[in-house]
Amino acid sequence: MSILYVVGTPIGNMKDITYRAVEVLKEVDIVACEDTRQSRKLLDHYGIEKRTLSCRARNEENSAKGIVKLMDEGADVAYLTDAGTPGISDPGSVLVSHVRNAGHDIYPLPGPSAFASLISIAGIGGKTYLFEGFLPQKPGKRRKRLVELMEREESFVLYESPFRIIKLLTELSEIDNDRVVVVGREMTKAFEEYKSATPKELIFLLEKENSVKGEFSVLVSGKKKT
Repeated sequence: MSILYVVGTPIGNMKDITYRAVEVLKEVDIVACEDTRQSRKLLDHYGIEKRTLSCRARNEENSAKGIVKLMDEGADVAYLTDAGTPGISDPGSVLVSHVRNAGHDIYPLPGPSAFASLISIAGIGGKTYLFEGFLPQKPGKRRKRLVELMEREESFVLYESPFRIIKLLTELSEIDNDRVVVVGREMTKAFEEYKSATPKELIFLLEKENSVKGEFSVLVSGKKKT
């Protein structure tokens, strides 16, 4: 049977890819990508010439069926999302499900994750962390979910855009401004930055330094036991 490799890729710095991932990308027959243009940058950086196929969230169902057909014909495939590990706030689960149901082997190639990277430098201990990713867009659902998360004892991780980071910190401050919040901005890139403070303090720091740029990962400490 053919093999699907689910490959973790850099979240910023091109050097953050494993030797094994590069070797597998050179060996497979096809590279399926969330965005072929984005993945092509990585492939070109390592001198890898491969046929690429689109497999993004909007076409994952149909694309997965096409990929399974190619695997049925004997092709080994690697799957890449734009950055980080597929399936974590990224497409990939639908493809994996189709490939598994077709009887092919699936192997993960561990790699970068903004979620794990932020926890590693946060200095907030705990056995359990909740990964939420992006909050709902609709205000009512967003607020409701955020209140639910703030009621939990586990620390949790969110992803946020530069256009909504101040809004997020404001919402956190309104619910409980005593929480420790760690934000990572432009992680692993040239201007990466990390700050740890209360929500209101972070708003002040970000606005003062004009640092509301780039993608953010946010770790919020859990509710203390009473």
